[in-house]
Amino acid sequence: MVSNQYRVEEHERMLAMSDINCIKHLRNKKGLSITKIKETLGINWRTAKKYADEDQLPDSKIKQSNGMMYTDKWGEIVSDWLFEDSKLKKKLRRTKKQIFSELLDLGFKGSYRTVCYFISDWENSHNEELDKGHDRLEHPPSDAQVDFGVMEVVKNGEFMDTHVLVMSYPHSNAAFAVPLPSENQECFLQGLKVLFTQSGGVPRRIRIDNLTPAVKKVRSKIEEAKLTDAFIQFQNHYGFEVQVCNPRSGHEKGSVENKVGYIRYNFFTTSPVMNSFEDLTETLHIQLQNDRQRLHYEKEVMIEDLWNIEKEFLLE
Repeated sequence: MVSNQYRVEEHERMLAMSDINCIKHLRNKKGLSITKIKETLGINWRTAKKYADEDQLPDSKIKQSNGMMYTDKWGEIVSDWLFEDSKLKKKLRRTKKQIFSELLDLGFKGSYRTVCYFISDWENSHNEELDKGHDRLEHPPSDAQVDFGVMEVVKNGEFMDTHVLVMSYPHSNAAFAVPLPSENQECFLQGLKVLFTQSGGVPRRIRIDNLTPAVKKVRSKIEEAKLTDAFIQFQNHYGFEVQVCNPRSGHEKGSVENKVGYIRYNFFTTSPVMNSFEDLTETLHIQLQNDRQRLHYEKEVMIEDLWNIEKEFLLE
């Protein structure tokens, strides 16, 4: 039976850590969608979303009368923008006023002060991490990064989550994506096949984190990650190398993490209607093709031109 604690109104809700852990377990270990967690525990959708994905938002250090930055999507959007801008020279980063203006264009109803409070909070909680001075990773042509992101779509008149496998090529900043019904091994390997087809070749090296379909559970902190047998067979067939990121080293695949956020807030801000996975795959493919018609954020060359050069390095 669901605890009465789950039945309180949204604005009064303060879940115990055991309840939060339950939500995190259903999300991260069981792979349940936000909607399924909501139905299983009988809680509000926004509460399920907040606690399932709360590590994407900074911890609140300033009590605000308006909590929309933390309970709605706006905090996630701004967090992704701030993280993306942290990789750029200061003069190229968005100002607070620019961020506020872009949020208004997306339908934001909050105040400028609310946004400033959130940005200050985010900077306070991330400055230590950003100041660690990670060595800049080199990204030779045909090196790719892969990760999943959860996006919201509309199917049969109802909102639902879909899993989107994203492949980013940091050298050119080109990206490819395929929506999938799950993050299991069958979907992961089939998704990679689609991404190879979209790319017109196979990356020489793919960097991943500890994705369950590809990496066996590591029992010791000093034990190296071991690939699953099915993924090794898949790797041998296509001939690419694999690099598994170190634990808690998100900067090692920062390109694809930023690209997941970029796709979410540029192509899924208004939840698209999904008639089928095939139709949505084709739509995303065309959108990302068109998206390459812009300058690389650092090299000041068209992404399409960089990609045309990089894809010559791919394996057949």
